[in-house]
Amino acid sequence: MRNFDFAPLYRSTIGFDHLSQLLDSIAQREQNQPAYPPYNIERLGQDDYRITMAVAGFTQDELSLHSEQQTLKVRAEKTPDTSERQYLHQGIAARNFERVFQLADHIKVINAHLENGLLHIELRREVPETLKPRQIPIQAKRDLLIESK
Repeated sequence: MRNFDFAPLYRSTIGFDHLSQLLDSIAQREQNQPAYPPYNIERLGQDDYRITMAVAGFTQDELSLHSEQQTLKVRAEKTPDTSERQYLHQGIAARNFERVFQLADHIKVINAHLENGLLHIELRREVPETLKPRQIPIQAKRDLLIESK
């Protein structure tokens, strides 16, 4: 993994020091996360995203999603198989997992559904009206004088 030195950026920016901490924590988390289960991240529109995870063998009750402070955790706990099966080959991975996704500001989980062994998680960027760009009308000086009377 590459290490980035953000020190030169600190000379000309203010308040972005949390960015280097965020990138370091993501890089460290990625090194420790296994590749299981496989997943896709799609951009569906300007503000819409979808995460699709291959979770074959898990039921809806064995999966859980938790969103908190710009973090989405997808966790699966397989219920122990009490049947006495004798596998000649067991290639379907049904092991427990926890996958963590770091979400950008104002990204909200809209819904999630399980279909054909795929968990689809819909996300949307919902920027508050106060943070959206807005047009400010310019008034003539005489209009301001009339309004103030």
